[in-house]
Amino acid sequence: MTIENNLNKINASLPDGVKLVAVSKTKSNEEIMEAYRTGQLIFGENKVQELVRKWESLPKDIEWHFIGHLQSNKVRMIAPFVAMIHSVDSLKILKTINNEAKHAGRVIPCLLQFHIASEESKFGFSYEEAVQLLTTLKSSDIENVIIAGVMGMATFTDDVELIRKEFSTLHEIFQNLKDVFFRGNDNFREISMGMSSDYLYAIESGSTMVRIGSTIFGERNLIAH
Repeated sequence: MTIENNLNKINASLPDGVKLVAVSKTKSNEEIMEAYRTGQLIFGENKVQELVRKWESLPKDIEWHFIGHLQSNKVRMIAPFVAMIHSVDSLKILKTINNEAKHAGRVIPCLLQFHIASEESKFGFSYEEAVQLLTTLKSSDIENVIIAGVMGMATFTDDVELIRKEFSTLHEIFQNLKDVFFRGNDNFREISMGMSSDYLYAIESGSTMVRIGSTIFGERNLIAH
């Protein structure tokens, strides 16, 4: 199967209103361009330096999403161009993004990342931590950031019921935050959940944005080009 065929198959499985983020980490410019030529414009990267290199060399109508854990000292490198940051997991990183977006003359949409998996290694807020953040947040803290929704990763497991439960939890978190903090705010609308192995379950639970890599490009390359 070619990248084009893989993309066509995935797009045919996505309902209206669900965006596809093609996860291109470790993939070559040639592979990304093959996807681009089929009409795919949204790509996701999880390493800052790799993202910057690709942004510099690839078409400027590509919408780059940062989907990995983001360190404060690297925000400045992507603030001038990144279309969305999926992985805000602290007040510190949120304020840093705001400051760097202001410096770049931009407003950057961001998602709050939640820890919904049973694995310890995943980053993200608990629901209680997010409530505390949003309760204490001042509008001046985020004049150059739009909180556009939530993101989470399910446990890497074959246990479908556990995966469904975790995705359902993230949808419930989104709905609660919408009702309490973002009622009437149309910017808060995205639920980024679902990857190659579980995106169909994520869609069942209300995902608006799926992050798919290996099902499009094949298994991850060991060395980034």
